[in-house]
Amino acid sequence: MPRSGSLALAPEVDDLRRQFEQISADADALVTPLSDHQFNWRPASEAWSVAECVEHLNVTARMYLPKLDQAIADAISRGRYGEGPFRYSWLGRWFVRIQEPPAKIRVRAPKAFQPGPTRSRSEIMAAFRAYQVQYIDRLRQANGLDLARAYVSSPAGAWIRFSLGSGFDLMAAHERRHLWQARNVTQHAQFPR
Repeated sequence: MPRSGSLALAPEVDDLRRQFEQISADADALVTPLSDHQFNWRPASEAWSVAECVEHLNVTARMYLPKLDQAIADAISRGRYGEGPFRYSWLGRWFVRIQEPPAKIRVRAPKAFQPGPTRSRSEIMAAFRAYQVQYIDRLRQANGLDLARAYVSSPAGAWIRFSLGSGFDLMAAHERRHLWQARNVTQHAQFPR
């Protein structure tokens, strides 16, 4: 039985690792030059600030990581090991595609995924960086599993299930989407300079 810690990362897993590392670097590059006022500025009362875009990703990670843990544990207990490349369902690929920026379909985030009360920039960004490390840790744990035959449930509803590989792809695309949204806030005509 393979042990995830003893294997070199499979190409698909390593690609996802690089994506999460790039997302973390992109978030830092976006946020570092901003003042606290700019970080928290909203283009409209119903629109999110850069802070809220990043905090939404933190809320999503907080809810999604335990689902990844369950999926990985279940796949290990069922002996769902395999080597890629993996082929994912059309539905999983479609969900990933619509999450990629620029946003093609706009959907209001469910209440459970809304950013919470404003925290400091350092708290939000420290949490964001920590969640990127945790995603990478879950990738390492999933290394050697059959990413097409192991399934993860969405925290939005247990009836929504994706292959584990599609689930990781979806999270990376979702993070890129909201960093794109945050970048658009900084390019708004009334953004404080």
